[in-house]
Amino acid sequence: MDNRRLPDIQFDPELVARYDKPGPRYTSYPTAPHFDVDFTPNDLAAQARLGNDEPIPRPMSIYVHVPFCWSPCFYCGCNRVITRDVSKAEAYLLRLVREVEMTAPMFDRDREVRQLHFGGGTPNFLRPDQIAEFVGVLGRHFNLSRAADRDFSIELDPRFIQPDEVHALADIGFNRVSLGVQDFDLDVQKAINRVQPVEQTLRIIDAARNAGMRSINVDLIYGLPKQNLEGFGHTLDTVIEARPSRLAVYSYAHMPQLFRAQRQIKDEDLCPAHTKLALLALAVEKLGAAGYRYVGMDHFALPEDELCQALDSGSLHRNFMGYTTHADCELLGLGVSAISQIGDSFSQNHRDLGVYQEQIDEGRLPLWRGLKLSDDDLLRAAVIQDLMCRGEIDVASVESRFDIDFSAYFAGALAALQPLADDGLVEVDARHIRATARGRLLLRVIAACFDVYLGLSQEQPRYSKAV
Repeated sequence: MDNRRLPDIQFDPELVARYDKPGPRYTSYPTAPHFDVDFTPNDLAAQARLGNDEPIPRPMSIYVHVPFCWSPCFYCGCNRVITRDVSKAEAYLLRLVREVEMTAPMFDRDREVRQLHFGGGTPNFLRPDQIAEFVGVLGRHFNLSRAADRDFSIELDPRFIQPDEVHALADIGFNRVSLGVQDFDLDVQKAINRVQPVEQTLRIIDAARNAGMRSINVDLIYGLPKQNLEGFGHTLDTVIEARPSRLAVYSYAHMPQLFRAQRQIKDEDLCPAHTKLALLALAVEKLGAAGYRYVGMDHFALPEDELCQALDSGSLHRNFMGYTTHADCELLGLGVSAISQIGDSFSQNHRDLGVYQEQIDEGRLPLWRGLKLSDDDLLRAAVIQDLMCRGEIDVASVESRFDIDFSAYFAGALAALQPLADDGLVEVDARHIRATARGRLLLRVIAACFDVYLGLSQEQPRYSKAV
């Protein structure tokens, strides 16, 4: 499989509009709505032991969820707690330490942690000294990598951090930052309750560079209330001039029935569907012209970035943290709502902060639900991973790895792919299934053809639209 030949993306507004339907984002397969509450801490420990017993145990990634935010952003669908009471951070950290103490003995001490990520919420709700103390706890219980190519990252809200604090995070060991921007247009910012001056954001980008961070990511969102081509174009130009190594350009999913904060957005302010597609087209055009490559599913990166290198080498991976270069790592999630991928299983902590803290206080792992993957799950997960990360499936490779007849096993999926092939989104032959230039923006639609769970129940989980 030669990913250096991946086609550049081609924006076809008619096809994108036709296939813009709800579906999973495939940060896992099966997706989280199909996890089962019968999965227990004993099941998780058993999966960890299997990994420890491998001839060469896999390295690890650790994700730490910090749920707190000072104020609500109306577009947000993340699991967060709005508060200005900073004492809640100290109480939460005490529980995180207890979770580490209960979890760490499951894993052999020599398994290197090559990736560490703090997400949220707003991780910089914690002071740098609090973060440093907790990273120290992690270092006493896990083998945190000291290698130059380790990947220690943190999400930051530029409105609530100073340049000297960015330098403090670098001193702790963080070498990547991700900054939320969404849009610099003031009318949009007011509509989403996130006023964030350009100068404030650029100052933090400069601080990250001066602190020696080797990667800076900026998050943007298209389809927000009151967004228009002129304003979003100016935002894109401003961000491109700042030259972050990566950008995530997400589609706004208006789902007020699921996310209470979105009910604050006025219906008359919502972005029309045709404007939303035009905003995406503008982002694709401007970022491509500026030298950014499309990695997949909302992500763009400069050619020298590690994501692009992984895309070219075929080693790109996708998990609950998005796209990553650490395909060989098992993922341990810590904190409220955090998700782990250990062995052939997924597991998730309780989403409710009170329940999470109560179970920690009772000396129990705060596990809510999970899933031990079947042979069919593992096969379909591998195929979907190939599509999401490499844009193609090598049929012979899948047949050899899983000892199947591809065309017989996936007869239903191949039938579902036929309309997409007729529309020029995917090429299907005996050796390969490949997303075309027009299909790369719709990878999740192509992947859904292999998702057997989508048709198993009458009451389907509610997903965002494809673009």
